[in-house]
This record gives sequence, C-alpha cells and structure tokens, in this order.
Amino acid sequence: MTRIAQTLLAEGDHLVHEAVGPSLTGLQAAATIGVGINSLLFAGVLPILLGALADEHRLSASGIGLTAMTEALAMGVATAAMGLIRRPERLRLVGVLASLAVAGLNLAAMEADGVMLIALRGATGASEGVLLWITVSMIARTVTPERWAGAFFTAQTLAQLLLAMALAAVFVPLYGANGVFGALAVLAVVGVVPALLSPTRFAPLPVRPDASEAPTPRGWMALAATLVFVSAGAAVGVYVQPLAHEAGLGAGVARTAVWVALAGQVAGGALATSLAGRLGYFTVFIITSVVDLAVWAAFSQPLSAWMFIVANALGGLVGLFLGPFLVPMIIDADPSRRAAMQSGAAQLLGGALGPMLASQVVGDRDVHGVLWLAAALLAVGFSGVAWLRFTARPWPVVQES
Repeated sequence: MTRIAQTLLAEGDHLVHEAVGPSLTGLQAAATIGVGINSLLFAGVLPILLGALADEHRLSASGIGLTAMTEALAMGVATAAMGLIRRPERLRLVGVLASLAVAGLNLAAMEADGVMLIALRGATGASEGVLLWITVSMIARTVTPERWAGAFFTAQTLAQLLLAMALAAVFVPLYGANGVFGALAVLAVVGVVPALLSPTRFAPLPVRPDASEAPTPRGWMALAATLVFVSAGAAVGVYVQPLAHEAGLGAGVARTAVWVALAGQVAGGALATSLAGRLGYFTVFIITSVVDLAVWAAFSQPLSAWMFIVANALGGLVGLFLGPFLVPMIIDADPSRRAAMQSGAAQLLGGALGPMLASQVVGDRDVHGVLWLAAALLAVGFSGVAWLRFTARPWPVVQES
C-alpha cells in the first residue's frame, strides 16, 4: 500500500482512468501497486542477499548468477503465463495466497544452501510473478501507463531502499543472509493487506473476432528488445559486491552502494513520473545507454569507495528513469496492448538472462567479464528499440483527462 499512487490523483478526481474497462478508485489503484511492491521487494536487496550468501559459503561466484537467474526466470514465466492463460478475476484471493506462499518459501530458505537454495528461490519467484501479474494488469489498462508505471517503480524502489538500509545497518551484520530471508517473509505477510484491498477483477482486453490474443509480431520484437536491454543492467547488478572486492573495497562499501543506488532509483522514478507524457521513450533510451556505459567503464577501473558508491547511484537513477518508459515503447509497437501485458514478464526474463549469461563469463577471482557482456547486450537491445522507433507507423495517443 502506498501514498504515492494516491498523490497522483488530481484534486477532486477519485478515479484512475482506464483505457480498457471501468475506472478504479484511488484506494484500489494504490492497493494494486502495493501488491506489486510485495512482489519485487527481493529485487532491491538481491545484491545484499547474494553477497551475504557468498560470504557465508552458501553460494559460489557462479551460484550468485544462477540463483538470481532462477528466481527472475521463474517470476517472469509465472507473470507471462498468468497473462496468457488466466482472466484477471478473483484477484483478491490470488493475491492473498501468493503473498502467503512468498512468506513460507522465504522462511524455508533460511535452512538451505547450494542447489536446494536455488530451487527454493525459483519457487519463490513463481509466487512473486503471480503478484506482479496483478499490478501489470492494471498498468497496461490505464490511459497513461507511463504515469502509473512510474508511480509503481518509485513506490517499489522507496520500499526497497528502506529495506536495504535496515538490512545493511542491522539485520545482515547481526543475522547474516537469514536476516534478509526473515525480513522478506514478514513483509510478505504484511502484503496480504493490499491484496485484500485491490479490485476483485479487471476487464478483459478487447480482441477482434479475427485476431489472436497473442501480441503482434512488432509487439514480440518490442518484448525481445526489452528483455535484452534489461538483461544488461541485471548482469552487472548481481555482481556489485564482487566488483567492490576486486576494487579493494569491503562488503560494507558494497552494501552502502546498494542502498545509495536505490535512493538514486527513487529519484529516477519520481523524475520519470513527472515527465510522463512529455518526454519520448527513445530519448530516455539514449540517455540511459550513455550513462550505463560510462558507469560500467568506471567499474573496470580502480575506484575509491566514494566513487564506487556514486557510480552505483548514477546507474540506479537512469535505470529506474527508463523503467516507466518501457511500457509506452511496447504499446507504440503493439497498440492492442497485448504485448504490454507481457512487459513485466519481459523485464523479469531479462533479469534472469543477464545473470545466467554472466555466470558463464566470471570466475571466483575475476568478474570483470560481466562488464563486456553487459555492453554487448545493451547494444543489441538498443538496436532493436531503434529499429522499432524508426519503422513505426503513427497511431493516435489518448491523453488522460
């Protein structure tokens, strides 16, 4: 549950306008965003969790990438499957059951390591994917999806920031990785509240009698470009602590860099929300690409603690600044919005692909290969976005009143 969604409502306007289906109240929209926050809390603290697991010898260097890949992959597959096979009905019951499953699986992970830990994180990701599907279903149906995506990303990252600060300052130093699992379990139970306040159903997306419910070819292309582009940042993100160690910096610096990067993400998400409808997505892709490449180049050099932290903050800012503009890019490629329903899944699968590929180019003593990999993935993803942008056909855009 969050106040950020409610503050986006104009004074005297109590509805979130839907391009598909009836409008929602501000409380329903805020609760639906709260469900999504519950699904993605783990993502903001993943570098802290994986770093602690590696320090406790519960995961190897390649295991870091495989664990991140497994959870993100399971989450992406679950989100995609729900969007393809299930109508958005009985959402409150689905949200409550998925929240309780996330809590139980995090508790089970406290006693696991190695392969069993990776399997449990995969099961957790599947439950989290169901929760994310509920939020993405709302965002894809709104008149200005970038506004509500921005509200979601900003609220989600603020929650991740507060959790990361608490973990870095108290829970991890006292309890290690199990402090992270315990905190995530408690917060998953709290997430039952917004699940109970969310809408019971959403209207189905309109489909012509002669049309498939699957995305159009250009929609699939947009999803593929999203997946590859996002995978670049995900590959680097899970190796923040090993990169810090190779720069001669301690785990404390790495944990600080994670929560400072989350603070940068909050600023980036807020900036994106304020610019929704006024800034083109392709401009945002250009800005993000240039800054990301500069940050990764910096990571390849010896850095002082403050420079390492600043570089992470800058990467976090542009990373979340881009996030809300992924949905308009996909809708531009596929105005039916069927591809937009899969945007969350594409981003999550990108979050799985990056760490999976990274696990093949790193070693226990040298993880710098992930930086070259990320640069190559970014180039491929940006090329796909550029092709879609310059071959697009104009279509009318409806502005939210």
